[in-house]
Amino acid sequence: MQARIQPFFPGLLGIRLLEATPDRVTAELTVRDELCTVPGICHGGVLMAFADTLGAVATVLNIPEGSGTTTLESKSNFFAPAQAGTTIVAECLPLHRGRRTQTWQTSIRGPEGRLLAQVTQTQMVLT
Repeated sequence: MQARIQPFFPGLLGIRLLEATPDRVTAELTVRDELCTVPGICHGGVLMAFADTLGAVATVLNIPEGSGTTTLESKSNFFAPAQAGTTIVAECLPLHRGRRTQTWQTSIRGPEGRLLAQVTQTQMVLT
């Protein structure tokens, strides 16, 4: 899966998949200055894109070969800033895995385990 996402936006962000199974996707991302909106603070859109990537990867792992996916809905809650120079970790778990839609919840945590953001998204399965 890492090779599939590397040439695209997730590769530009620097997302590194740690585990990718049909039941759980985890990844890490190092917060670089160019990903920040103000000095030292990661842009919220980066966190959303991080979670969106994991939800898409998880969906791909749960759909028939040759199918695709697109995000239908995404909701983000931000709890704390992600600091430049740190590596953040995300875990994506299923809430619903249906034939036409799948819903995933991604928790993004800082280096000490503090919850930075939680994203819930629904993916549509494209046949």
